[in-house]
Amino acid sequence: MSEQAPANSDSAPAAWSDAELSNPHAREDKPARVRRMFDAIAGSYDLNNRVHSLWQDQRWRRFAVRAAAVKPGDIVVDVACGTGDLTQAFARTGAAHVIGIDFTHNMLKVAMEKRRGEARAGKMSYFEGDAMNLPLADGCADVVSIAFGIRNVADPKKALGEFARVLRPGGRLVILEFDQPRFPLMRWFNNLYCRRIMPVTATAISADKTGAYKYLPASVGTFMSREEMVAAIAAAGFTGAKATGLSLGICACYRALRSN
Repeated sequence: MSEQAPANSDSAPAAWSDAELSNPHAREDKPARVRRMFDAIAGSYDLNNRVHSLWQDQRWRRFAVRAAAVKPGDIVVDVACGTGDLTQAFARTGAAHVIGIDFTHNMLKVAMEKRRGEARAGKMSYFEGDAMNLPLADGCADVVSIAFGIRNVADPKKALGEFARVLRPGGRLVILEFDQPRFPLMRWFNNLYCRRIMPVTATAISADKTGAYKYLPASVGTFMSREEMVAAIAAAGFTGAKATGLSLGICACYRALRSN
């Protein structure tokens, strides 16, 4: 399989309305909207991640890499790789090769540009593809990861099934996703920050007109709970599924093994 240059996506993204954000996961046009949205914010995505997570996003990714317990010679598949931060982090391990897959043109362009400055650039390949229909053979990977992308998939349970398909028996699944803090005061502060402050400042930085930074907190608040996600992972053919809260529960790291 040779590396694919990302194809152009649709232009003129439609903005999310408040009514549509009451449950963005229920919209039939969610995949097209998500693709256009991430195309629009790709250029400022890394900056907004750093600023609005207070640089915690990189720490979360390092935790995910450690959780994956990468072994020398492993093949890693990073789904919804975006601008390639987690892909690059995996390439710095003993993995033989890391494959980044995303369905957004401009995000992959940024990832490919960033790869040029990496000493381990030869260990990374990028492909355009959908998490629900990965362009990979059965049982080809030792690790599958997805960071802050599972809630953006049209059918997360179908994607989990794909992750199980491409993993070898005993392969490791690692998922990073935003969560709702369990402590009431932290939950209140997080909601205030994500729903009131971050949409304004992130939109200003990105000059976004798609409503991306209104969609992002709404998509977290209406997504599966931690317990529902663990159950969905188990139902997809994984064992030992568990979740670890990070940064007082703002983020969760899910880990599981592919059933034999």
